[in-house]
Amino acid sequence: MTAPAPGKDALTTDHHGECELTADRMIGLLLDAGSFRCWDEPVRHDGADEAYGAALGRARERTGLDEAVTTGRGLLGGRPVAVVVSEFGFLGGSIGVATAERITRAVERATAERLPLLALPVSGGTRMQEGTAAFLCMVRISAAVLAHQEAGLPYLTYLRNPTMGGVFASWGTLGHLVLAEPGARLGFLGPRAHQELRGVELPAEVQLAETLAARGLIDAVVPPEELAGAVGRALAVLTDPAGPAPAAADRLPGPGPAPADAWESVRRSRSPERPGTDAVLAAADPGRLELAAPDPALARALVRFGGQPAVLVGQRPGAERPFTAADLRTVRRTARLAEQLGLPLVTLVDTSGAELSAQAELDGLAVEIARCLSTLVALRTPVLSVLLGQGSGGGALALLPADLVLAAEHGWLAPLPPEGASAIVHRDGTHAAELARSQGIGADALVAAGLVDRIVPEHPDAAAEPAAFAARVAREIGLALGELTNRPAEQRLTDRARRNRRLGGS
Repeated sequence: MTAPAPGKDALTTDHHGECELTADRMIGLLLDAGSFRCWDEPVRHDGADEAYGAALGRARERTGLDEAVTTGRGLLGGRPVAVVVSEFGFLGGSIGVATAERITRAVERATAERLPLLALPVSGGTRMQEGTAAFLCMVRISAAVLAHQEAGLPYLTYLRNPTMGGVFASWGTLGHLVLAEPGARLGFLGPRAHQELRGVELPAEVQLAETLAARGLIDAVVPPEELAGAVGRALAVLTDPAGPAPAAADRLPGPGPAPADAWESVRRSRSPERPGTDAVLAAADPGRLELAAPDPALARALVRFGGQPAVLVGQRPGAERPFTAADLRTVRRTARLAEQLGLPLVTLVDTSGAELSAQAELDGLAVEIARCLSTLVALRTPVLSVLLGQGSGGGALALLPADLVLAAEHGWLAPLPPEGASAIVHRDGTHAAELARSQGIGADALVAAGLVDRIVPEHPDAAAEPAAFAARVAREIGLALGELTNRPAEQRLTDRARRNRRLGGS
């Protein structure tokens, strides 16, 4: 449906494309057949002048709706959910005072009925015919959303084409998870307004959903026909009860591995055949929802290990570039997501090091490492870290503050790669093996230093048994999550503070 030109119904949007997915079609794609129950009450637009009243009348005739949103509840894969669904055909999905009141009441009702809430905006922004009053209603809606989230209830958004202005800059992007329609235009200022106010054309790709996902600003781009499956997977992690916590006796029997030679561990950890984060994710319970990250150096997911739900962020070995400040900002965003959802955070550490460049200094890499450390140290939800392989420098350290740390037998942690340490101490790189052995970087030495709690054995090397090793790590993660979630929160935080106080020894 093409937006009418300004001067006809005076839509707030200046989007030139089409929105084919009506509110009714979105509800049909998302919810189980026949399950939707509408919550809407009739609205009045008191004080509308003649032109605005005529525009509202045409919008009602065109859409069969009395406002730009439809709200209600239904079932998604058998799970009850509340929905707020915008209709672009009604004045470009713009939000006026009556629209905002309908949305706010729906959010409040979802909170009262303890329902997960999915918002599906498509909008040019706030309604220009209602001016500042409509604009201020974004605060009203945002406050209701915050109360919903603080009640421990999931709030997810699916941004359709287009989602602009105050809607994008408030409740549209406040979701615990923010998903988007492929090719959707998403942004604060529409192209026509940008051209008029700035005198230059805004490149279309700047506001594409795919661009935002690539920069870590939204969590996933999902085709409409796949939305029900994606949201269903998310809700399975977020709302289904955790499985029974595994008992400590379920841990693999036998003594831990003998101490490995540190330099041999460094060599083995660098094997291109070594399984990493993706292998561990594949070994987790089925039904995970993988989320967007700004670069292939990171993986993010909602996932279960042995029935235990978690938010995961993991470094991928062999990435095309080093770990950056943007990656660490994404780690912090993921940690905050875990805390908002009340889920454990799992970090998988496997990096050859952070970016070392003038650009990294300008981007504030060191500042982001510090912020990542402080975020994980202070996180209210359980934190489990797994040292899968390489643990080089601040890029690794930033992901290691945790309540409990697992390490692969050939995992290691060092301030610099051994070659770099050799260059500093001996002014050449030929003493790397010697430095690796003397610095206490191997998994067994990290146990003695108070960082690592358990070592996951390799038989004899993860690269030689990738599937079995990944399954072993996934199993240990599930056991550890069960242990952490069973521990009272205040006791866990006290234990974490004591642990941090002892790190590195006396």
